[in-house]
Amino acid sequence: MPVQPSEIDELVDIIAEKVRGRLGRSLPVVQATGSGECHSDDNEDCASCGSCVVRRPWSVRAIEQAGASRVGAPSGIGKVDGDFAGMIDHTLLKPEAQREDIVRLCDEARAHHFASVCVNTTWVSLAKALLAGSGVMVCCVVGFPLGAMSPGAKAYEAREAVRHGAQEVDMVMNIGAMKSRDYETVFEDICRVVKASAPAGVKVILETSSLTDEEKIIGCTLSKLAGAAFVKTSTGFAKGGATVEDVALMRRVVGSELGVKASGGVRTTEDAVRMREAGANRIGASASIEIATGKSTGKSTGY
Repeated sequence: MPVQPSEIDELVDIIAEKVRGRLGRSLPVVQATGSGECHSDDNEDCASCGSCVVRRPWSVRAIEQAGASRVGAPSGIGKVDGDFAGMIDHTLLKPEAQREDIVRLCDEARAHHFASVCVNTTWVSLAKALLAGSGVMVCCVVGFPLGAMSPGAKAYEAREAVRHGAQEVDMVMNIGAMKSRDYETVFEDICRVVKASAPAGVKVILETSSLTDEEKIIGCTLSKLAGAAFVKTSTGFAKGGATVEDVALMRRVVGSELGVKASGGVRTTEDAVRMREAGANRIGASASIEIATGKSTGKSTGY
């Protein structure tokens, strides 16, 4: 049964409190240094088991700083931009994409002043060079499209991508962990990518077509607690994409403090208008030119 709007705020509060309660138990043994890093004795000096501090210091740091002031977000997050071009991540994620396809993608993004190009990490360096001085950001995907990699693997990929010029990172949430109700793993996964990506903002792809409404709410809440900049609907590779209902739900959960990105199946100006009205302030699309101009190009770069 879908979660009713009247129940969402209460459920979010319960989830947030349980996450803080579970991970925050270890906070008494955490000592902050001038560098902002957290340290522990790496043994049993904990009021409970101490494993959160020893094995998951990134989680403790995130919980310590949880709340709106914790979220490091690129400018424009939390408001809806009336200029469609300025809210589009021009996307090409097909595995068979070639160099000339990425060059064309970047040329189109520069010409239409899109927010970013969104590419696989292998193309980040090229996109950075092609977009130099344009004002168009380089966005990349991490743990894509399954989200089933270990937190360390995702963090490493994110760190390398940012080192090569990525300014935004779209990570796929650990969907299996979410379905297993292993929320600590979901939270750790996001925390580690957020930390590895700094100062780049992180968008958490929920893959909404695979989740219940309750799981979507939990995913949004954990993303917010972990310091993500956006929550995002879909990879575009699963059985379904963005829906107005999901975007509206996600916006209600995260409020104005995070961005909401509608991605997957957004192909026309009318689609984009509906997503924007539901609360999206970023659109991920391959039919970007058609959305921005309202004119059919007769082609699409596709995911």
